[in-house]
Amino acid sequence: MKKTLTFVTLLAASASQAAGVAVDTQASRATGMGSVGVASARDSSAIFYNPAGILGVNTLDVQLGDSLILVDLGFTPEGSGTEESQFTPSPPAHAYFAYKLHDKVAAGVGVFTPYGANSEWPEGFSGRFLAQRSKLQTFNLNPTVAFAPVDWVRLGAGVQLQYGMFGLTSFVNPLIPGALVELSGTSWGFGYNAGLQVDLPRGLVTVGAHYRGQVTHDFEGDADFRDVPPPAVALVPPDQEFALTWRMPATLGLGVAIHPLPRLTLAADANWFDWGSTRELTVELRTTPQFSQTLHKNWHTRWNFHLGGEYGVSDALAVRAGFIYDPTPTPENTLSPDLPDADRLNFALGAGYRLGALRADLAYQLVVLRDQRSTLEALPGTYNGMGHVMGLTLGYSQ
Repeated sequence: MKKTLTFVTLLAASASQAAGVAVDTQASRATGMGSVGVASARDSSAIFYNPAGILGVNTLDVQLGDSLILVDLGFTPEGSGTEESQFTPSPPAHAYFAYKLHDKVAAGVGVFTPYGANSEWPEGFSGRFLAQRSKLQTFNLNPTVAFAPVDWVRLGAGVQLQYGMFGLTSFVNPLIPGALVELSGTSWGFGYNAGLQVDLPRGLVTVGAHYRGQVTHDFEGDADFRDVPPPAVALVPPDQEFALTWRMPATLGLGVAIHPLPRLTLAADANWFDWGSTRELTVELRTTPQFSQTLHKNWHTRWNFHLGGEYGVSDALAVRAGFIYDPTPTPENTLSPDLPDADRLNFALGAGYRLGALRADLAYQLVVLRDQRSTLEALPGTYNGMGHVMGLTLGYSQ
């Protein structure tokens, strides 16, 4: 009888929030509405969801927030017993500033974590020769401008200055007990984004589109080999530099927001991710290239779908709800513990309260990770689980 290996991880993305390594909890108002925003974002957080939306600010809008993501992910290996894991804290923060220079011109800047993954498996984990710990974090600095050629059309564009950090720890070989390799590298990547919002008919329906270009990271850093038994020193490469190229996918978001009642907003987004650009990840060792390793991924391009709503109970209080269907891009034969993944169903709730120029937004998402079979030859089994996302964003506007 198969038993289940479970681990509880507090992490920035991967197995919790969005398929692949994407993070979409970048403002608590949107998080409470099922992470919609392509057509419905009209404040400084639009720098992430659709830069055209920053023209919705009156004069000034500032936001600062964070998300806490807790995941209970299970893996049922074939013919293995139960193992427990450890907590790995890594909450993604966000900050935005937008200023309206003119009725038709606005500018701003945002800082957020668009991609990330952070997992740690327990000591003695059956897949420890594939991954014991893995980490990816990217930090986006996104200067943005927006322009309205006419009252009912808004255009926005920005530059992505993205700093990335990559780390991976695994055991070297089953024949060399205890020997570890630790990879740690950093990179800068650059890209752009552009968006459009159109009111048709004005005040009742808004449609939007937002494109983010691919950002390529050429990670460089150190590969350290540790705890190698003296008899096996000659069998393990020396410490050296490594390189890894990872392309963060181009994305396209299409959205619609309707206002059937003065205090009610209903929104829907469909987001396309070019995960197909991630075919393999090759760790190239500089001194001993014969020991370089390729991780085959062969990810598939995917669409995910978001529904959300917001109702203004009063001028001060708003309540929100939403739903997300987010399929994994990982095929069964490459699903591995370095980037565990599964199809997700997200159920969202949120609320916002305004007091003068100040406001606070709270959000919660229940993330259901459906059974995801892995036929990876080195570690076949089934992944599943459940996650909880809690977000808080504080804002000031005038």
